[in-house]
Amino acid sequence: MANDTALFLGQFLRSPGTIGAVAPSSRRLAAAVCAPIPERGEPVVVELGPGTGAFTAEIQRRLGGRGHHLAVELNETLAGLLAERFPGVDVAHADAARLTDLLGERGLRSADVVVSGLPWAAFPNGLQHDLLAAVTAAMSPGAAFTTFSYAHAIALSSARRFRALLAERFEEVVQGRTVWRNTPPAFVFNARRPR
Repeated sequence: MANDTALFLGQFLRSPGTIGAVAPSSRRLAAAVCAPIPERGEPVVVELGPGTGAFTAEIQRRLGGRGHHLAVELNETLAGLLAERFPGVDVAHADAARLTDLLGERGLRSADVVVSGLPWAAFPNGLQHDLLAAVTAAMSPGAAFTTFSYAHAIALSSARRFRALLAERFEEVVQGRTVWRNTPPAFVFNARRPR
């Protein structure tokens, strides 16, 4: 874990606009973000911005060998680490804006669950719109989308803009309780039924 934190911090310092955090997410945050993964069936689960794999490990635990887990990571170093650490995960070193194409290349029609570790509040308006449009275009009608925001960032204009964008793009958006055992504390957004 200490090595992951050092790696994460190093990648953050190189590219704070795309990494967006100084440390990997905690197990408690991972459990809260990954809660919508179904217990049965063969779901297609897409993970955006997996970093060092905090959410990846939880997704794999919940899937237990079922379905298809596509992890999309823009950072080449982190994508390589993830592929090595989780050989059963389909890791794509790619931009999340290409999500529909990435699914199509794998013969997958749509995602049943999209779990996002992307730093939405760090993104400018246009990028938030483009990425969320790519996400909703790739989702099945009843699919779930989960992401999180740091508690200290709640008042930022970019964070407020993202919450409004979620409400615009999904029929249902629910903000979860604060996960205090995370550095820094964070809360989860659960969204369903893309418009």
